[in-house]
Amino acid sequence: MFQTLKVSLKDEEIRKRLLFTFLMLIVFRLGNAIPIPFIDRAVIAEQMAAHEDGIFSLLNLLSGGSLARMSVFALSIYPYITASIIIQLLTVAIPRLEEVARDGEQGRKKIASYTKFGAVFLGLFEGYAIVQGLFGNAIVDKSTTATIIMLLSVLAGTMFLVWLGEVITQNGVGNGISIIIFLGIVSSFPNQIAQINQQRVMYGLEWWRVALLIVLSIIILVIVVAITQGERRIPVQYAKRVVGRKMYGGQSTHIPVKVNMAGVMPVIFASSLLTLPQTIALFIGQDKMPKWFAHVFTVNTTSGLVIYSIVQLLLIILFAYFYTAIQFNT
Repeated sequence: MFQTLKVSLKDEEIRKRLLFTFLMLIVFRLGNAIPIPFIDRAVIAEQMAAHEDGIFSLLNLLSGGSLARMSVFALSIYPYITASIIIQLLTVAIPRLEEVARDGEQGRKKIASYTKFGAVFLGLFEGYAIVQGLFGNAIVDKSTTATIIMLLSVLAGTMFLVWLGEVITQNGVGNGISIIIFLGIVSSFPNQIAQINQQRVMYGLEWWRVALLIVLSIIILVIVVAITQGERRIPVQYAKRVVGRKMYGGQSTHIPVKVNMAGVMPVIFASSLLTLPQTIALFIGQDKMPKWFAHVFTVNTTSGLVIYSIVQLLLIILFAYFYTAIQFNT
């Protein structure tokens, strides 16, 4: 692996792409530190502490802490991901959209445009729900102008990340959207390690328990990588043919088929979709929602955690089947 990396770095084109990707990721991390106006940071810290076991804590983790800082990247790219889910489902359900999706490069561009329009709508919706709902007490200026500025700030941040992901995909290394999500998760590791150490001290846990947790995490990581890289090789035998007095063909090869063709996308899709109920609750007002809603769509209670886990598992299975069917269209 290291030899392959060493050889790759000798290629000038790869070095340029790596450098470009690195610079774009620096831009992403700088954007995480730019706060939106008219927000009291101290109140936000209290609000996030109150939701530390909820789904918004997970979103904060995936956004690299942008939600807790209420930066311009607070929504990350999740409105775009949710819009992608909706558009892909509609593509299967509506024949007209299916025809557009099959129309080669031109159709792909149209679907991408529809997804961006959907991301703008969802960005405004989710931005309003978070700004006025989750962090409503943190707003220092409740005027209409201030609200519009805050909404446009988070929406601009989301669409900038979508553009940044596309630029990385075109001029950098790998899939830009996936890299942005990966960096958001990795950037929260120091805080996660600090919290683990704090809990170890608080509950008097021995070091060997922490070491066991680290070992189990590494084992899970290795298993995930092995499954991701695993492939089924379908043998292919080319027929022999005679041209003149010579015989050609007859060679055997294989078609590699990924075991986990959908990758991590089903997990991302399921997590994004499960944020919608709580976003709607914030938009309408949690005090106006029925009592059963708090038990079903929250992870703060035992019943809610069980239901959330079951629904998430079913959604992951559904999206894995759906996404694999799209990727591997026989």
